[in-house]
Amino acid sequence: MKRFSLGSLVLWLATTTYLLVFLVYPILYVFVRAFIVEGRFSLAYFYIMTGDPVLRESIFNSFLISTLSTMLTVLVGYAIAYVMVRFDFKLKHVFEVLLLLPFVVPPFVGAIGMIQLFARFGAVNAFLMQLGVISRPIDWFGNRILGIVLLEVLHLYPIAYLNIAAALSNIDPTLEESAETLGVKGLRKFATVTFPLSLPGVAAATAIVFIWSFTDLGTPLMFNFYKVVPVQIFHMAREIYANPMGYALTVFVLLLISVIFLGIKRYATARSYEMLGRGHVSVRLGRMSKTVEVLVSVLLGLWVFAAALPHISVILLSFSERWFMTIIPSRFTLEHYISIFTNDLTSISIRNSLFYSSLATLLGLGVGLLTAYVANRGKLPQTLRDILDMLAMWPLAVPGIALAFGYLSSFSDVPLLSAYGNPTLIIIIAYATRRLPYMVRTIYAGLQQVHRSLEEAAVSLGSKPFKVVMQITIPLILANIFAGAILVFSECMIEVSTSLMLALREEYFPMTKAIYEVSTNLAVGPELASALGVILMIVVSLSMIITSKLMGAKMGELFRA
Repeated sequence: MKRFSLGSLVLWLATTTYLLVFLVYPILYVFVRAFIVEGRFSLAYFYIMTGDPVLRESIFNSFLISTLSTMLTVLVGYAIAYVMVRFDFKLKHVFEVLLLLPFVVPPFVGAIGMIQLFARFGAVNAFLMQLGVISRPIDWFGNRILGIVLLEVLHLYPIAYLNIAAALSNIDPTLEESAETLGVKGLRKFATVTFPLSLPGVAAATAIVFIWSFTDLGTPLMFNFYKVVPVQIFHMAREIYANPMGYALTVFVLLLISVIFLGIKRYATARSYEMLGRGHVSVRLGRMSKTVEVLVSVLLGLWVFAAALPHISVILLSFSERWFMTIIPSRFTLEHYISIFTNDLTSISIRNSLFYSSLATLLGLGVGLLTAYVANRGKLPQTLRDILDMLAMWPLAVPGIALAFGYLSSFSDVPLLSAYGNPTLIIIIAYATRRLPYMVRTIYAGLQQVHRSLEEAAVSLGSKPFKVVMQITIPLILANIFAGAILVFSECMIEVSTSLMLALREEYFPMTKAIYEVSTNLAVGPELASALGVILMIVVSLSMIITSKLMGAKMGELFRA
C-alpha cells in the first residue's frame, strides 16, 4: 500500500471540493427544488408535467428523435467501423481522417447550411428542377423531425464508429477462425461470433448517441422546433422564478439518462466478453477485389461528402450575396466577414468567446492537472483516488442543459456567480467543468507513460516533491498538457447549451449564442451567422490537427465511452 501523504490529501480535498461545489451541488439543488414544495416532499410538479399536453408531446418527440437518431447512427457507424477495421484498401488512411470531420463544428451551426440546402427555394430543389426530376419546389423539412434526425446522424456517427471500431479491434481473431473450422462462415459467423463480441462497443455508442441526441438544445432551436424537452427547459429557464416546472423537467432528463445508461451497461455486462488470446494476436485484414474496393471507396466518399455538405453549405452561405433557387450562390461577397468585426453583437461575441475559453482552459488545466496527478500518483487509499476520478468523469454523463439549468438556479443569489448579473465567472467555471474530463484523461494518459522510478530517484537525491513535479514530471507530460489545453479551448469555443442558457445579455454573448441570435434575422442573419460559424470551424479544425499531432493514436480515446 502507498505511503500516506498529507500533501496528497490537501490536493484531494481541494479538487474534490471544487467538483462538489460546481458539479454535485447544482444538480442536487435542482433535485431538491423539484421534489420539495412548500417545505415538504411532493410529486406535484411531476403530476402537472404528465398532465400538460405540450410537455407530453415534447417528451414523445424527444424520444422519437433520439431513437431514430441512435438506430441510424449505430447502423452507419457499425458498417463503417467493420470496413475500416477488417479490410485494407488504398484510401483507408485518408478516410480515417475524413470520417472524423463532423467533430469540427456543432450541428446547430450545420443546421444553418442544411436549412439553406433543403429550403423550398434552396439548392437541392434547384438541382432537382434543373435535372427535371421535380417540376416545383418540395418542402423537405415540413416535418422538422426529419431534418433534426438527419443532421444528428451526420454529426454523431463518428462517436459510434470510434466505439464500435475499438470493440471490433479487440476481438480475438482465433475465435472467428475456430468458428470457420467448424463450418460457420459468412453472415452466420457474423451473427453468432463477431456481432455478439462487439456488443460492448455497440452498447457504449448507443448510450452516448441517445443521451446526446435527447439533450441536444441547439439543433431543434435552429430548426424552430420547440416541442422537445431541451427547448422546453431552455424556455422555462427564462421564467425560473415564476414557473418551477423547469426543475421537474430537468430531473426527469437526469433520471431518464441514468436509467438508460445503467440499463445499457447492465445489458452489456450481463455476459462475459473476455478473450484469452488478446495481447499477442492482431486483427486479420481482409483483401478486397478491385471492383469491391472501388465500390467501398465510392460509398465512403459519398458518405463523407454528405456529412460535410452542411459545412460546405455554411461556407458558401457565408460568402453569398444572393443565393435563391440556384445550386450555388449567384453572387459572392466578403461583406459578411467584414460585418462580423463591425457589428456590435458579433464583434463582442468573438472577444467574449476568446476570453471565456482562454480562462476556462487555464482553470481546467489547473484543476485537471491536480486531479490527474492525485488520481494517478497520490499517496492515498485507492478508494479516495477512485472517488476523485469518478467525480472528474461525471460531466460526461451530465447533460449540458441540466448543468446549465443547475448553475442558473442554484447560484442566482450568489454574488459574482449569478448569471443574472455579470455571468463571466459562472460561464468560465461552467466551460471548465464541462470539459474537465478531456483535460484529466489527456494528462492521466501522460502520467501513465512516465515511470515512477524517475521521480523516486530524484526524491532519493534530496529533491522536494514539488520541485520533482515541476522539473521532471511536468516536462515529460508537456505534450499531453498542451494537447488537453488546445482540445478544451476548442470545445469551449463551440459550447452550446451553457452559452445559450447562461449568457442572458448581449454584452456577454459568446459566439455560439450570437450565432443563434443573429440567425433569427431573416435579412442577413443566416449569412452573418454562417461567417461566425466558419471562424469556429477554422479554430476547431486547427485545434484538432494540433491535438492529433501531439496525441497520435490516443486522440480517438477522448471520444470513446
